[in-house]
Amino acid sequence: MTADLGRRAEIPAEATPLLRVRGLVKKFGPLQALAGVDLDLPAGEVTALVGDNGAGKSVLIKCVAGIHVPDAGELWWQGEPVRIRGPRDAAELGIETVYQDLALCDNLDIVQNMFLGREAVRFGTLDEDRMEEAAKKTLHSLGVTTVTSVRQPVGSLSGGQRQAVAIAKAVLWHSKLVIMDEPTAALGVQQTEVVLRLVRRLAEKGLGVLMVSHNLNDVFAVADRIAVLYLGRMASVRRTAELTKESVVELMTAGCLERAAVPS
Repeated sequence: MTADLGRRAEIPAEATPLLRVRGLVKKFGPLQALAGVDLDLPAGEVTALVGDNGAGKSVLIKCVAGIHVPDAGELWWQGEPVRIRGPRDAAELGIETVYQDLALCDNLDIVQNMFLGREAVRFGTLDEDRMEEAAKKTLHSLGVTTVTSVRQPVGSLSGGQRQAVAIAKAVLWHSKLVIMDEPTAALGVQQTEVVLRLVRRLAEKGLGVLMVSHNLNDVFAVADRIAVLYLGRMASVRRTAELTKESVVELMTAGCLERAAVPS
């Protein structure tokens, strides 16, 4: 079982969150994937997004990341209304997404992956020293110590190290909100611990984190709040300390709680 990694349930959500989602609707033909979803994502906290298969988790994060354009609803970024029409719009706001496939190139090294498509150039040539130093600094700031060299090919890294590189790549670009899709999927126990500590480290650095996960042990280890989607609707958003694993499962499968949710 994953240990508690320093959840800070006593910290209240900000009056003005980084991202405020209101009434988000998304349809794919006759299928309504999201039906009026509300969600606040504060800075300095990990919000876990859970739900059964088909609940709308992937659609919601893709709307925030600019992959899907909502059919209705509003997005507010740091108190101002915004429209996110594509990934570039999201990135310009400070929203970075680490998808489950990580989108890393095995034949490139860590530095090349972290700067892929955003290479630093000086006098018309790649500024390798600047990129290498920035990669080292970012990994160090996240407490990543398992990588021996930033010039290692990504294909030679373990699953946990690859996830660390993907997270560092997101942080490198001065992101304020990091969305993570199943960050511990297919990882062993030790690698999972490393990644979860990275997730907590992001919140400690003041970033907002939205973590999609099916693993409730991981959720209860790192999340400050848990948001539960049920059939495209937000069933509940509560502080982690107010819920049990059993109550979260009930919200995921029934959409409501028939018994007390507060742990005894």
